[in-house]
Amino acid sequence: MKTADLRAKTEDQLKADLLQLSKEQFNFRFQKSTGQLENASRIRIVRRDIAKIKTLLAETKQGTAKPTKAAKPAKKSVKKQASKE
Repeated sequence: MKTADLRAKTEDQLKADLLQLSKEQFNFRFQKSTGQLENASRIRIVRRDIAKIKTLLAETKQGTAKPTKAAKPAKKSVKKQASKE
C-alpha cells in the first residue's frame, strides 16, 4: 500500500484495514510454524503496511497529519559541470 492511498482513507477505513492486516499476519505466523507458508516475503510487506497505518492513525490523533496533495511536478535535474584545473 502506498502512503498517499492510505492518507485518502477515513479513520474507520484505516482501522478496518489494520484489523484485516493483523488477521493476515496472525495466519502467516501459523503457516510459518507449521511449514505451510508459501510466500515468506509477504510477511514483511504486511508488517510494513501495519506500521504505515498505525503511523497515520497516530498522526491524525495528534493533529500532525500531512494534508493529501496532488502529484508533485517533476523537478528538473541540474547537471553540474566538473571544474577543470
